[in-house]
Amino acid sequence: MRGGVLSIDHGTKRTGFAVVDPLRIASRPLETVTATGEALYTHMRKLCDERSIAIFLVGLPLDAQGKDGGRAAEVRAFAEGLRTRFPAVEVVFHDERLTSKEADVRLVEAGHTGRDRKERRDAWAALVLLQDWLESGEPR
Repeated sequence: MRGGVLSIDHGTKRTGFAVVDPLRIASRPLETVTATGEALYTHMRKLCDERSIAIFLVGLPLDAQGKDGGRAAEVRAFAEGLRTRFPAVEVVFHDERLTSKEADVRLVEAGHTGRDRKERRDAWAALVLLQDWLESGEPR
């Protein structure tokens, strides 16, 4: 059986996570963390130890023309760190344009407001990214 997917909305200050099970039935947001550098990779090791992860789905910031945006080089460097630290896990990029806006819409619909919404936004953006990737047929 194939493993689950850990979706990652990597940011300069916060990183959001979402996950789907190996059968691709139940996707859910996890948490947003403020860890960076090695602390972020350590947190991800814990997430992987708690579940069977086969793919890291990394949101790639593209511009309106579909080319690498301003933070793309930083996200690609982060992904290289993933490949080095987790060689058994496939790293896949997916366009993250508009995921934060869609996450905000969903959070409002779910009744989250103010600080609560802000704290959940990155994890829900990771969820939007994950669901879009799944609906797109899991492109590589």
